[in-house]
Amino acid sequence: MAVDPLLLAAVALALLHFGVPLAYYLYLRARWLRRPWSIRRDPGYRPRVTVIIPTYNEAELVESKLDDVARQDYPRELVEVIVVDSVSTDGTPEKVEEWARRNPGLRLVLIKEPVRRGKAYALNYALRYASEDIVVVTDADAVWSSSDTLSNAVSWFSDPAVGAVTCLKLPAGKGLMSVEEGYREFYNVVRLAESKKHSTPVFHGELAAFRRSLLESVGGFPTNIGADDSYTATKIALMGYRAIAVDNAWCVESVPKRGYHMWRIRRAQHLVQHFMAIIKHLWHAPRELRKILLVETYLHLFNPWILVVAVASLLYLMRIRRSGYKVLIDGREPLLHLKIPPFEKTLNKSSRSGIFVQASKHLASYLSLKKAYALYEALKVAPVRYKLEYVMYAMLPVTLLLVSFHSFTLFLVILAVLSLSLMVYSFVVY
Repeated sequence: MAVDPLLLAAVALALLHFGVPLAYYLYLRARWLRRPWSIRRDPGYRPRVTVIIPTYNEAELVESKLDDVARQDYPRELVEVIVVDSVSTDGTPEKVEEWARRNPGLRLVLIKEPVRRGKAYALNYALRYASEDIVVVTDADAVWSSSDTLSNAVSWFSDPAVGAVTCLKLPAGKGLMSVEEGYREFYNVVRLAESKKHSTPVFHGELAAFRRSLLESVGGFPTNIGADDSYTATKIALMGYRAIAVDNAWCVESVPKRGYHMWRIRRAQHLVQHFMAIIKHLWHAPRELRKILLVETYLHLFNPWILVVAVASLLYLMRIRRSGYKVLIDGREPLLHLKIPPFEKTLNKSSRSGIFVQASKHLASYLSLKKAYALYEALKVAPVRYKLEYVMYAMLPVTLLLVSFHSFTLFLVILAVLSLSLMVYSFVVY
């Protein structure tokens, strides 16, 4: 049996797409996750700390965030809190001032930007007023999971080799948001193991701590990259310091119920910007850090496109291979493939409503009971392999949707198995 090179290429690309991140995860888990830290940490280390909270229209959240900082067991005389507001229109500055009057024991400074220019500009603006050795940045919608979160995170700076520290994250919410929890289980293993190896290139806005001297050395936070905390931490790691995610500082991440997918896409776009900017520094990185950056750069910039090419190649090949098999009902059109007929050439191109009506009719023909019954009749006389194929197509989205509610990790495993099964099935049948 001749093997189509396009099929082999699609299978190889799919294996590469799923295999590289899985192999990287298993390698980190087996080799580095359970290793002890190569950092001399003093749990009682308490340097002076500046906590910066950037805000824009956070009136509903800012007081609870300040309460979150105030409940930390860190000595209050060693803590300075700076709220930098970017021209909020919902009364956020007034909420901060009111909270400060009720809590005079915490040193709090409110800074108001003259114009709103973005989070990184606000952080750099606040850095001018920061006076302590360690700078901790935290989002207004983030929750530190316990009263010792700040103490645990800052104690890692007792080792002079550590330049930046971030938390591990747990997502808030249930139901569909449990997808994010499964993803975080996988994600946290990678962040922690990379940190034990050397440094992780991905930091979290819920809690990102830096030595102020190193922040000044790298020029503060970048204003042209969305993942400003990750990029800044990586720049510090490129200087030879450790930038680590630690396992004794946890934060609860606010996961939006509306616009969840756009939120994920926007976050991915920020990391893409970050790794595109890091490429030029790869060969100057310390040896262990370079290995991590090479893999993470591949995973964020190239790996997603490999799956797109693999799936497109497979679908194209299957369409070509199946074009020779047609089932006719009473000598009429082939019903197994359900091709959409072309638009009428006489349709006036400027008539948007006409195009919409015609497109709706095409879609309705796909969803009509008559077409569904015709497909059923066609499949009755089709070979078994075609019946199985259509059953698999029908069950795949339902299975993935149900599994995603339970565990994102299991969702990824089943998606990989189903995709590879489809590849093998195509290889054997066609």
